[in-house]
Amino acid sequence: MNGDWLLRGRDGRLSVYLPTDDALLCRAERSPGGPWTAPHRVGGEQILHPSPAVGQGSDSYAHLVSWRPTVSGEAGLVHSTHFRPRLAALDWAPLGHPDKKGSRTGPPAVAVDAEGRAHVFVRNNGGGVSMVAQKEKGGWEPWRDLKGRDVQGELAAVTGESGRVEVYAAAPGGILHWRQEEAGAQPSLEEALEAQVRPDTLRALATSPDGTTLFYTDESGDLCAWRPGAKPVTLLPSAGPGPVSAVRCELDGHDCTLLAQRSASGRVAFAAYPTEQEAAGAWWAESGPALPADATVSLAVDEDGRVVAATLSPSTGQLLLTRRKDEPGLALEAWREV
Repeated sequence: MNGDWLLRGRDGRLSVYLPTDDALLCRAERSPGGPWTAPHRVGGEQILHPSPAVGQGSDSYAHLVSWRPTVSGEAGLVHSTHFRPRLAALDWAPLGHPDKKGSRTGPPAVAVDAEGRAHVFVRNNGGGVSMVAQKEKGGWEPWRDLKGRDVQGELAAVTGESGRVEVYAAAPGGILHWRQEEAGAQPSLEEALEAQVRPDTLRALATSPDGTTLFYTDESGDLCAWRPGAKPVTLLPSAGPGPVSAVRCELDGHDCTLLAQRSASGRVAFAAYPTEQEAAGAWWAESGPALPADATVSLAVDEDGRVVAATLSPSTGQLLLTRRKDEPGLALEAWREV
């Protein structure tokens, strides 16, 4: 799943999105902090390819994007909106293909601007990035080629506190960054960072009124933080493979960025530091049981302002959850299966 798959809905309930080989499932709290529903299929009976994407707007609506099979050997992208976790999502609607037709070109990513319009990004057959965005009054704009070259792995799409959309991509020897100059504008390629980045390790987070922070793992195995316009900072050694999950939260009265990642030992590792103050340092602390190799972790903040972490193993279907205790520091409740 590209994006944070653990979300807090408009009604305060938490929900999770669970990809399968041919569908996307959702589970949600029956009431905030209460028991969970059984998995149910999202968007009707449409057959989907694996690796969907999810994004959430300031209105708390979830926007879901996935590839679907079309004719033999070809695929197209589809989109659904989920307004509230316990309501049925809209049926999947076709978005087409960045190259008009063909097979899957890469995993999609989605971000939602301040007006609630989804922006869908995907690699195209030329190796660059293409985008399609919702119109202000319904429907979709035409596909746009944002350029770039030799893009690798998953993209990281994010909406800044300004409401403008940004997207990051890994390429040989560096990272590409596109940003909207104003609401509704086509994102432009603003900066390319020279860095030895591992593909499929990018995760972006809005961290200030004017900026976003990209987290990535470099070829030496270090987790780095980069804000366009500045130099990247080595934060700490990566706890394990894959991207981190990141969330802004309040810890002991401070605005902090919390990171989580499945560690090499199989447990979940957490690290926190004052937002945009990487020089303060961060250290991993592991929690919970050892997880299967395919397990991923996602972070959210519940309606009471408490950090929530969830892990999901697609091979076993096991979903584990923990919350921060009401005490100083990052003390967590016991992990439980839901």
